[in-house]
Amino acid sequence: MSLFDGAPLVGLITAIAGGLLVGTERERHNSQLGQDVPIGVRTCTLTALAGAGAAVVGIPAFIVVGLAVVAFALASYSDSRAVDPGLTTEFSLLTTYLLAAMAMTHARLAAALFVLLTIILASKESLHHFSRQILSKSELDDGLLLAAAALIVLPLLPNRTIDPFHALNPRRLWLLVVWVMAINAVGYAGLRLFGLRRGLAFAGFFGGFVSSTATIGSMAQRAKANPVLMKACVAAALLSNVATLVQLGLIIAVVAPKFLINVVGLSIVAGGLMASGLSAFALLNARGLQPVEGSIPGRPFVFSQAVIFAGLVAVALLFSAALSRWAGTSGTYLAAATTGFADVHAASIAIGQLAANNSISNRAGLYALVIAFTANSALKCASASTGGSSYFRNLAGGIIAINGAMAAAALLVRPAP
Repeated sequence: MSLFDGAPLVGLITAIAGGLLVGTERERHNSQLGQDVPIGVRTCTLTALAGAGAAVVGIPAFIVVGLAVVAFALASYSDSRAVDPGLTTEFSLLTTYLLAAMAMTHARLAAALFVLLTIILASKESLHHFSRQILSKSELDDGLLLAAAALIVLPLLPNRTIDPFHALNPRRLWLLVVWVMAINAVGYAGLRLFGLRRGLAFAGFFGGFVSSTATIGSMAQRAKANPVLMKACVAAALLSNVATLVQLGLIIAVVAPKFLINVVGLSIVAGGLMASGLSAFALLNARGLQPVEGSIPGRPFVFSQAVIFAGLVAVALLFSAALSRWAGTSGTYLAAATTGFADVHAASIAIGQLAANNSISNRAGLYALVIAFTANSALKCASASTGGSSYFRNLAGGIIAINGAMAAAALLVRPAP
């Protein structure tokens, strides 16, 4: 294949465009500072061409040319360090060389990285302002703790059950700890960016797609640590139930679409409408909340509380599994209750598949789904209890109302056998 056919030509164009992009940014940056640095548009573009050509010729040429680029970058730094002691421009030249070589085989990835590199270079003032004046030490510490929990601890844990009832999976339990911390961190970021009411609402709704129970637990922690946020936390927790019901409907639509339309759709809609109405009322009730000027609304999360919450879920799972073994798993309703207690979406998949295969009647499937959702709501109420009596009363009342709406709609449905 010729260099000017197909993928090689796309890679070459990507390399040249990337070199021009990075070089233009460096040229403007240096001119605004009144500095005369030898690395600019032409240098970066020629370096990109060299990287693309070296990648085509082979590894020996790539190494030799790469060493030459390193030598030039070091010489440039030696001449300019009196006026520009940083190494950003020199490292950007080396990165341009590497990305240009990458473009010859992975053009799309290289193009995206060229754009990312330019954004990082152009965001110097914003990044410095954020890291030095906005980001506090506690926020940095918590961010590192979350990263370590997700990227170091989680992969090391066994992904299998370790108890006689096959209910406790260390990796899944720790994943719940990570999600609680992450949801709290998202809520904290929302507080900083959008204010109390809108920021927590954002975190609550999207957290509900991950785990409504974890979201309720994280909002309980924040409400307990900052009582002024209680109303906003209740609204966010209720919004997580809206997301759960939306996801529930989508899951059943994939597994058993007829079962959704003809049998359980009315109950899901009724629960969703009740959850939406209660959430809207709670959001209106939280109007006017504003943080004290200059204050930071607590910490992103409390690690010990996230671990305690996961422990509560572990105890609930163990109890549920023990009850299922004691009573037997043949009963559809008991199986739905025990499964839904841990994960209502897992229960909905099982129920939907049984209904689609005619293994259970439509009526039994409908009631089993309501029971699974109700059992999961019991765990949510237990999670809400960690946020104090006021948070628990407001949220538990809403959860009971949502379940009542679903049960009432289920009684109105007359599904075929």
